[in-house]
Amino acid sequence: MKRKGLIAGSAVIAALSLMVSACGSTENKDDEQPQAQKTTLTVGWNQPYWSYNGQTSNGNATANNNIAYLMNGNFWYYDPESNLQTDETFGTYEKLSDDPLTVKYTVSDDNKWSDGTPVDAADLLLQWAAQSSVLNTIAADKVRRDEATGLPLNTEGQVFFDSSGPGLSLVTETPEISDDGKSLTLKYDKSFADWQLDMLVTVPAHVTAMHALNLDDPQEAKDALIKAIQDKDKAALTAISLFWNTGYDFTSLPEDKSLYLSNGAYLMTKFVENEYMTLEKNPDYHGLMEPKIDELTVRWNEDPLAQVQALQNGELSMISPQVTEDVVKEAKKIEGVEVMSQVESTYEHIDLVLNNKGPFDPDTYGGDAEKAKLIRQAFLHAYPRQEIVDKLIVPIQADAAVRNSFLLAPGFPGYDEMVAANGSDAYSETDPAKAKQLLNQAGVNTPIDVRVMYAKDNARREAQFEIVKPALAKAGFNLINARNADWGSKLGDGTYDAVFFGWQSTSTGVSADQATFATGMINNLIGYSNKQVDDLFNELVVTDDEAKQLELQTEIEKHLFADAIGLTIFQFPMATIIKSSDVTGVDPALLAPTMFYGFWNWEIPS
Repeated sequence: MKRKGLIAGSAVIAALSLMVSACGSTENKDDEQPQAQKTTLTVGWNQPYWSYNGQTSNGNATANNNIAYLMNGNFWYYDPESNLQTDETFGTYEKLSDDPLTVKYTVSDDNKWSDGTPVDAADLLLQWAAQSSVLNTIAADKVRRDEATGLPLNTEGQVFFDSSGPGLSLVTETPEISDDGKSLTLKYDKSFADWQLDMLVTVPAHVTAMHALNLDDPQEAKDALIKAIQDKDKAALTAISLFWNTGYDFTSLPEDKSLYLSNGAYLMTKFVENEYMTLEKNPDYHGLMEPKIDELTVRWNEDPLAQVQALQNGELSMISPQVTEDVVKEAKKIEGVEVMSQVESTYEHIDLVLNNKGPFDPDTYGGDAEKAKLIRQAFLHAYPRQEIVDKLIVPIQADAAVRNSFLLAPGFPGYDEMVAANGSDAYSETDPAKAKQLLNQAGVNTPIDVRVMYAKDNARREAQFEIVKPALAKAGFNLINARNADWGSKLGDGTYDAVFFGWQSTSTGVSADQATFATGMINNLIGYSNKQVDDLFNELVVTDDEAKQLELQTEIEKHLFADAIGLTIFQFPMATIIKSSDVTGVDPALLAPTMFYGFWNWEIPS
């Protein structure tokens, strides 16, 4: 799925499908000097990769960020039980003060990019510049975007990093570099509950500046980038932000190797558009996540049953596709297969677009916000959530239920209290009669055309649309099938009126959902804006008290349901299907990157 802002904490995934195949091969330079056996693993995914920079609004997607997880290290990661762990082989961080909140990050001396350039404070400073929005000279809500690509249109001559982060936006003072350029210290304007999740290294500072400022020497480029940020040099920062936004987007292997450097476990070596990507073990990486598999290949296939067939044919050794009843049945027929079942952190939802001059946009009715809201409410009252769960999820997970919270997953602390008070009970039953009443109250003619986008060739989503279309027709809505193979890159482009897909949680932080529901944030793909919601999120992210956090989250959800911007539908079931004789050490995580977690423990049995 598309868009996931890492401390924004949620990510879109498209019907995640993961396939893994293992085999061993022996390579000999000549008959007399045999080389050590080379181990290989083939990993499949349903959505092709398109951006090395998973922090932009365009590149922020699970399909991209899982590759980044394999290629680049960071200060922290989550284990399978969603406990936050640190990777001190990458670097360390420590809180120096609570008032003001001050945090120091230090990159390890051995940490370097695959071109030999050290990872250091320049990379951290670029992350702050991009995620804080402090240096932007045009506000995100003033940016117009291309309908086809979603990329900014009116930022020429302006500094605009196309990203956002709720924590780093509270660091308005330029961070201080120390320790011979290996450390960066952040001083926050306010307390921030999720400060431990704030700093990542996503793209190399020296490459960004070399391209943006037309420089050849890596250290000169880093020095120039640091100076531009410290001096707030608009001309230099305009070029830097432009390259940061789009310079790392590619759909096949670039000739310029600097565009896909690694500081972690694997190096990208082959990439054929819409077919596969091959990554090889980084010989210079000896950190915590050093892998045992020499070569990893990612192949893309949208069809889960085709993955099961490939497993049966011996082409694959492990898959974790989007689960359907047929997928599980067919997989269990294969001899020697183990099915590992669990619920993952992704939830299905339906979004209604408020800013595309479509049926849910106030501008369509001369700015009449109440009329547009009545139509949105009518649509949601007719949406058959329980039927979707009963027909598509219960056959796989007997105790599956409709999810009734935007911010909390079922089973998480506070979920039951949230659902009892957030207003979700207004949509507890599918009610076409209520929907018709609301449309009559709005005074609109029916049927109302609604373009519905979802992932093309995704079996569960195709089935979902077939359930939804007749149910909405009873209420006066004509659903137009706008399924699209490139749906992920089209999110937010205004060419559809409603979309269903999955949001995937990447952290346990309470600030995570601000990026989805606050005005102008990276994952706000529908044009939603409510000042009260913005203010509540601003209070939430600086609140440490858990009871107060739940109180604020509940108030936020009351607005989300009252504003009728969409509905949550179900939590994703997950099945990792393994030929244990082919691969061991697999331990999927609840949070992203789910199946990819612990790749350094994967082994191919002798």
